[in-house]
Amino acid sequence: MDAEVKETKRMSPLKKAASVNEFGILIALIVLCVVLGLANPVFFTFGNAMNVLRQITLVAIMAVGEAFIIITGGIDLSVGSTMTLSGIMMAFFVASGVDPTAALVLTLGVGLLCGLCNSLLIVKLNLNAFITTLATMNIIKGFAYLVTGGLPIKFDSYINFIGNGTIGGADGVPVSVIIMFAVIIVGHILLNRTVFGKKVFAVGGNERSAKLSGIRTERVKYTVYSIAGALCALAGAICVCNLSIADNSSGSGMEMDVIAAVVIGGASLSGGKGSIVGVLIGAAIMGVLKNGFVLLKFSTYWQMITLGAVIIVAVVLDGIRNRKI
Repeated sequence: MDAEVKETKRMSPLKKAASVNEFGILIALIVLCVVLGLANPVFFTFGNAMNVLRQITLVAIMAVGEAFIIITGGIDLSVGSTMTLSGIMMAFFVASGVDPTAALVLTLGVGLLCGLCNSLLIVKLNLNAFITTLATMNIIKGFAYLVTGGLPIKFDSYINFIGNGTIGGADGVPVSVIIMFAVIIVGHILLNRTVFGKKVFAVGGNERSAKLSGIRTERVKYTVYSIAGALCALAGAICVCNLSIADNSSGSGMEMDVIAAVVIGGASLSGGKGSIVGVLIGAAIMGVLKNGFVLLKFSTYWQMITLGAVIIVAVVLDGIRNRKI
């Protein structure tokens, strides 16, 4: 105990500032909301709050899966492409006459398969996760173009309510937001209340030690990449159901937002650290910033610069947290 106290005292002020948990990130989100609310009272309206939640839905859902991967020490850059292909397949299945519920299940299978293929390449061939998923990002995107031929696919069915439906009337809570919170809750329980969750942290903390303790690290990696793929498919289905149309641009660039949400939420890119609650807060911070820029009529260029700066700060803080100072 005394050693821990002494170690804390020896920490530099910079490292102390970097060692914030979900509570510290939440405080930052609250302060940001207060500042934007004072700058523009519209920010505090119920309609705007629902708009922000709707905007972060896809990122938050995919970020839950990405968090599992990053905590194991991996990364997946193909999440945006997987979302695109899955959404296109959802529209293709429904437009081809497949029962919408069955189409949704098949779509989740498509995403799961994409994630599983990533993990097989990384684990079986011992390939670098960054380079591998950078390559599969383009491969998956290519398959999406093969399905559509570059043309949008329109469809309409009762399953569209998962994307554009609301609970409590037209101005109620979007169904997609409810799905997002359900994913957050299940993800939190899986990561923090199950044996599998402990294995995820163990693999990311020290894979060699995890193997020596009897953990089948390969199976853990197969599972986390498959989970991430399935959640990308869910996000893709929600996206196309909201628009009643699928095209090849739906998930373009989403991988950056997804990874940013995980890192801003406190996950370590070196593995072994992270939380699902932090993921939600990270996604919310990004959503609030984007919403605030729109309300304050900031240039799109400043939005890009600011969001990029926030990501850099998050990565720098992660590096400081992992340094032995």
